Amino acid sequence: MPESTDSPEPLTDDEIAEANVGEPVRLDGRIELCEPDPSWANLYSREEARIRNVLGNKALVVEHVGSTAVPRLAAKPIIDVVLAVADSSDEGSYVPALEAEGYVLTIREENWFEHRLLKGPDTNINLHVFSEGSPEIARMIAFRDHLRTNPGDRARYEDAKRELASQDWKFVQNYADAKSPVIAEIMQRAQAPHARQEI
Repeated sequence: MPESTDSPEPLTDDEIAEANVGEPVRLDGRIELCEPDPSWANLYSREEARIRNVLGNKALVVEHVGSTAVPRLAAKPIIDVVLAVADSSDEGSYVPALEAEGYVLTIREENWFEHRLLKGPDTNINLHVFSEGSPEIARMIAFRDHLRTNPGDRARYEDAKRELASQDWKFVQNYADAKSPVIAEIMQRAQAPHARQEI
């Protein structure tokens, strides 16, 4: 499950288990944050090409999101990709084609924008699938773009991530949920009419 740019209630263990296709993978430890790596952009480009090749015009939006999409930001070494399809609840229209290429469906969240998550065949990616027009797509992209152009909020977010990553977590989702308040705080500034772009 992704780090939401909203500030929802943290998921319970039962909710995490229910959303997982199969048994949820426990972390029982700390989050690994890596220094910014220029190769992340290349890994994303390769995945985008593969997704577009597999789905053709069914891939309505493909974007690099999350911390690996923000230069100069420490991140978990996982490439987050957001994909918009006509209807993410219609798994038959896109999941079999992706699975044939080696992607694996791991998350199904029917109550959260009909979100689906697939893992990549040979690169550690999170492929987040939503229906075209889902507000979560716009929020993910807006958060990425704000962090790319606002060094103050980028540093604020990284400080919060490093502090949380030093703690022990049962599931990675618990860490993602713990970041929700700082993400919501930054999004309020990003969406303010007077928000300035800083390079």
